[in-house]
Amino acid sequence: MRRLGEYILFLGRLFKNRESFRTYTKLILDECVLIGLNSIVLVSIVSVFMGAVSTLQTAYNLVNPLIPKNVIGLVVRDLTILELAPTITGIIFAGKVGSSIAGNLGTMRITEQIDALEVMGINSASYLVLPKIIATLLMYPFLVILAGTLAIGGGYLAAQYGGVLPPAEYFQGLKLEFNEFSVTFALIKSVVFAFLVSSISAYMGYFTKGGALEVGQSSTRAVTVSCIAILLSDFVLAQLLLI
Repeated sequence: MRRLGEYILFLGRLFKNRESFRTYTKLILDECVLIGLNSIVLVSIVSVFMGAVSTLQTAYNLVNPLIPKNVIGLVVRDLTILELAPTITGIIFAGKVGSSIAGNLGTMRITEQIDALEVMGINSASYLVLPKIIATLLMYPFLVILAGTLAIGGGYLAAQYGGVLPPAEYFQGLKLEFNEFSVTFALIKSVVFAFLVSSISAYMGYFTKGGALEVGQSSTRAVTVSCIAILLSDFVLAQLLLI
């Protein structure tokens, strides 16, 4: 409970004694490059293979001749949009970006750079952390959209070259009984996951104590707690919005 209270107070500090809008604009753009653009390659590779494997495994398990082949496209579509694109990408994002945020802030803490900002009268939490959170909220939904698109494209490649079903039936399944709210739900989850990963990782790094060993431990805790938070919030959001 002490950690939770400290985390909530830390979030409150982000909006006190803020810098000028122009200062935050430059910081946010820099963080968008570091957080979003540098994650595109990893997310793309994982998404393509994720969609391809989902198609192959679904086709392998649907052996009943009474079930039409186009159901494979439907299953891959819903599985990708509702779960794989936002959640699996979130866990990958926590491992790459979350550990980086915690490591950078932890290094700044033990080298007393954060203390130097405080001495100069700058709210270090707002100056260092708020741009990271805003940049994550801006970039992560785009990564989820990219992941979903590439995963469905990977499913098409598996259908085309894996011989599990004709591509025409795969596309027919993609259009079968489509619920537009699934996309909205995925975007809601992406915003929630982005906030959790960025804020938890920043909190872990900001309050690092000790030396280089503790920086590594903070990064590990950031990834672990972020992944747990993603899974718990995924369950809660599914209960609230789908049931």
